[in-house]
Amino acid sequence: MKSSELYARAVKLMPGGVSSPVRAIKPHPFYTLAGRGGRIVTADGQDLIDCCMAYGPLLLGHAHPAILAAIRSQLEKGWLYGTPTPLEPEMAGLIRGDYPSMELMRFVSSGSEATMSAIRVARGFTGRSDIVKVEGGFHGAHDAVLVKAGSGATTLGVPDSAGVLPDLTRHTLQVPYNDPSSLEDTLARNGDVAAFILEPVLGNIGPVLPERKYLDEVRSITKAHDVLLIFDEVITGYRLGRGGAQGLYGIRPDLTTLGKIVGGGLPIGVFGGRREIMDYVAPCGPVYQAGTFSGNPLSLAAGIATIRYLQENSDIYNRLDDMAQTIGEAVHDSGGKGSFVQLGSMFKYFFREKPPRNYREAKESDTGAFAGLWKEMLSRGIFLPPSQFETNFLSAAHTDEDIEAIATGYQECLS
Repeated sequence: MKSSELYARAVKLMPGGVSSPVRAIKPHPFYTLAGRGGRIVTADGQDLIDCCMAYGPLLLGHAHPAILAAIRSQLEKGWLYGTPTPLEPEMAGLIRGDYPSMELMRFVSSGSEATMSAIRVARGFTGRSDIVKVEGGFHGAHDAVLVKAGSGATTLGVPDSAGVLPDLTRHTLQVPYNDPSSLEDTLARNGDVAAFILEPVLGNIGPVLPERKYLDEVRSITKAHDVLLIFDEVITGYRLGRGGAQGLYGIRPDLTTLGKIVGGGLPIGVFGGRREIMDYVAPCGPVYQAGTFSGNPLSLAAGIATIRYLQENSDIYNRLDDMAQTIGEAVHDSGGKGSFVQLGSMFKYFFREKPPRNYREAKESDTGAFAGLWKEMLSRGIFLPPSQFETNFLSAAHTDEDIEAIATGYQECLS
């Protein structure tokens, strides 16, 4: 069946015909049949260079042989037990080696579940009710963080979704990214803040990069006010290096959330941090968290294979950075009036003259112009995430020919 036929069937059975709103491309999404390396094949017979990479998890590309072998090996032994497995301490040891701030950790099934649990344990540990987040920062689809961007730290949080109770979001305050003075003012006025949660690099609207010393100031301010600092590294974890953003910028948060890459492309989430905080999690402490699929053997097997591969191939990150820079040089040569933002294998072209510093500036981008670029790139066999406000990702499986095609595509579309 072609994509149009599959969509006609799906829209009768599923809201909007999709399992996640970001996939709702007009007039209909294309349907993927297979992925291999840095490419996907659609139901319409297109062979596309993939710059979405499932929104970040596939650092090593589609169907990587080492991950595939690990999954197959575990499948032969069974894929769900409801008991602890040897994979759990093995994986936890690997993560703690790369993220020393995560002295203890708990495996869950998604990034959303990880951030939800990290916020809960922060509240349980501190005995405080409120949290602060960054405007436009995305931490999953649970109630506490679905707050309208721009509602402001001085007002009650406004729900960003029907069905979310205002009584819940009133405990969520917001501050602009790259604005430490706003964070200082907010914490000085409110003594009931348990934690400040942020993506150290805004990945869900960007990337939008931290200005010099911003993260250092955030760490100093939260410590001064005895507020826990939660780094949401669901996107940046293992993406910006084995130590993620906290390793890159030399910051030690109190709690960290991981997901995406750490599961090798299978569903996973991890939250962890200082031992004294994580000792509050059941069965050790009073903060309840549980899940049938937590510590799923297939996800852990895939994650272990991914991390071990990265340990054995330390040049991957330099190569990824070089590839993204090659694309950036082509964009610069095109003479386009927008701005190219890149950090490691994360990159984006914003239809805005200067790189955005925060959510409000990112929203000034010309989304109509981006929609035109997206269609033109797709016609050239290059699949970008279909929103101005989603990061593009490269994988270690992209070839030099792929990068040349992406660079040429940008150059032709922006000239």
